[in-house]
Amino acid sequence: MEQTPLLKKVERTIAPMVETMGYEIVRIAYTGAGSSKPTLQIMAERPDGTMLIDDCSRLSQAVSALLDVEDVIEEAYFLEVSSPGIDRPLTRLKDFDRYKDHEVRIELDSPMNGQKKFRGILRGLDGEMILLETDTGDVSLPFHDVFKAKMVLTDELIRASVKAEKDSKKNKKGKGKKAADTDNDEIDDDVAGLPDDEDIEIEDASDDADNDDSGVHAARAVKPKKTTNAPKGKKNKKTGSK
Repeated sequence: MEQTPLLKKVERTIAPMVETMGYEIVRIAYTGAGSSKPTLQIMAERPDGTMLIDDCSRLSQAVSALLDVEDVIEEAYFLEVSSPGIDRPLTRLKDFDRYKDHEVRIELDSPMNGQKKFRGILRGLDGEMILLETDTGDVSLPFHDVFKAKMVLTDELIRASVKAEKDSKKNKKGKGKKAADTDNDEIDDDVAGLPDDEDIEIEDASDDADNDDSGVHAARAVKPKKTTNAPKGKKNKKTGSK
């Protein structure tokens, strides 16, 4: 799960603002570097594991503005902000505890006892060891050796996800208009001075960075960004639909 220097720089730049807005970064990926369509993919969620369409749009605007100001990525790129989806990737140690008792697939960087890929029921953590119940017995996998891990789409997982989303919507409505206005004021202060004229397109899509499996994913906010080779400080930006 190691990140490239560019992705580390992106995360260092946006993480404080993302956290202030009430979200957590799940994964950052950059695909198609040097091609005609490089894409920065930011997967995020609220602390309760939910991420609605409005959340994607709101976070996309703020992240896009900040990255433009900081000039983190020199080439033109597309920005995609999405929820993790139901059959989500597991990227953080706490994910393996939060989703225990659900079925997962885990691939290691290097074989353990001649095996790299595992599938079974998560049984939580023992320190930084992932406890997994498989058809052939229980195994403990070191978190730092995990190359890729993902939830397996099951009826039980779908039910849990739907319930969490419903609860999130209820809590959001329950705050009332006054609380919502206060929250918006706080966010505006945090990103004061950043441009707020982004052209956002909302669409339903699967996770392009890991699309070898079918699954149910929340909507994502897509904001294509195009720049010219103008000198720094005179960069022109043209927005449009993907």
